[in-house]
Amino acid sequence: MKYKKIGEILILDKNYEMDNYEELLQKHKVKTIMKIDHIHGTKREPVYRILYGNETETINKENGCLFKLDLSKVMWSKGNNNERLRIARMVSEGETVIDMFAGIGYFSVPIGVHANPKEVIAIEINPNSYHYLCENIRLNKLDTITPVLGDCREVTANFSADRIIMGYVKTTHHYLNAAINSLNKGGVLHYHETVPEKLLETRPVERIKSHACEREVEVLKINKIKKYSPGVWHAVIDAQIY
Repeated sequence: MKYKKIGEILILDKNYEMDNYEELLQKHKVKTIMKIDHIHGTKREPVYRILYGNETETINKENGCLFKLDLSKVMWSKGNNNERLRIARMVSEGETVIDMFAGIGYFSVPIGVHANPKEVIAIEINPNSYHYLCENIRLNKLDTITPVLGDCREVTANFSADRIIMGYVKTTHHYLNAAINSLNKGGVLHYHETVPEKLLETRPVERIKSHACEREVEVLKINKIKKYSPGVWHAVIDAQIY
């Protein structure tokens, strides 16, 4: 893919080069064109370059939800939109959900819009992302989402939930103890990991089971989201833990 449109901003692939941006501006009706080289650190902050324009804040609509964000400060993964809706549709009425890496509300907002949870506890460590998380809760007129600013490895212990979403792919297994300790008996864990294809059926499951200790783990689904790099998948393991 050479580019992706997020609200009124066009993100070019970092290897895509061109001299004249006028055609892209007119075709896609955007106000800014930029490149994002990579996402840095546990706060998931973008390293970026603006090619045209100067406004980096926009509102993106996805799956019937509105997301306000500043692409110079927070990340947006367009390839995960199906997964965000899939999770929202799995949430049963009256569930308590913890979203451990809430960002700007990637999973929390669709759950609030498309499901009827008792509460979604949305934890985010990045103050910029937390700001837009709060903005998006208001923008979508949601009253079931409780935003929490802090490190989910420490904060999660203050809550318990029927479903926990771990929507972070780097070193996510370091947070498994915090997640499983806060998951109610019979609750469902959605654990994200980047994993070599040859280890897809084994490594993530073994990690979950090792942190679950004596609790019984039933793997419900191993869902391949997208290729992360050659031979490596971004995968989500749905596991019910008793």
